[in-house]
Amino acid sequence: MFQYSSRPDLLKGRIILVTGAGRGIGEAAAKAYAAHGATVLLMGKSEENLNRVYDEIEAAGWAQPAVIPLNLETALPHQYDELAATIEREFGRLDGLLHNAGIIGPRTPIEQLSGDNFMRVMQVNVNAAFMLTSTLLPLLKLSEDASLIFTSSSVGRKGRAYWGGYAVSKFATEGLMQVLADELEDTGTVRCNSINPGATRTDMRAKAYPGENPNVNPLPSDIMPLYLYLMGPDSIGTNGKALDAQ
Repeated sequence: MFQYSSRPDLLKGRIILVTGAGRGIGEAAAKAYAAHGATVLLMGKSEENLNRVYDEIEAAGWAQPAVIPLNLETALPHQYDELAATIEREFGRLDGLLHNAGIIGPRTPIEQLSGDNFMRVMQVNVNAAFMLTSTLLPLLKLSEDASLIFTSSSVGRKGRAYWGGYAVSKFATEGLMQVLADELEDTGTVRCNSINPGATRTDMRAKAYPGENPNVNPLPSDIMPLYLYLMGPDSIGTNGKALDAQ
């Protein structure tokens, strides 16, 4: 497990957007960021899930979050523009963006993977991440210290059979992170890195490994040290790194 001890006010006053914030790792990250002082913008496709996380953050007495329902599979360019305009109007800037939302798609040989399924995975995992990043980068550049985090996978660093569209999407995610990090190096206040969460007790993991005992894996809340480190000021100067949460 990544070793890092975060102080309680690590993210005080920061505005952080988390995609896929309605459950799993995204929910855990949103709560961890809120617990450390951030105003968290909760993005996801299930408004019901987002509202539940919102209520739990409010009940804990942390900074009031915001709910942003958006289906990344069907979102159109003008919706990203409207999102950026709303964030700028309401908050003035963005200090952090965690790309956590993602789908696995069918785990099948490439030969048997339909074009529709492949493109759906790429749409959610890569295209939407690109659109969000390119649209929100000007707001991140308004921050004195901004962090952009992409979610990767071990199969996005070494390809494995039957991981098809998902693995390809994560290789693309690593590439997007590297290109951006190189462009941002020494040019301002935005840093860009990727996290491989590793095996974690989530619905996505259960879908990928239906025969696995989920209790052998850590909870999403257990892997938060790296998520906090990269989002906070202690990681200034860390850029273009592919890191492991476990």
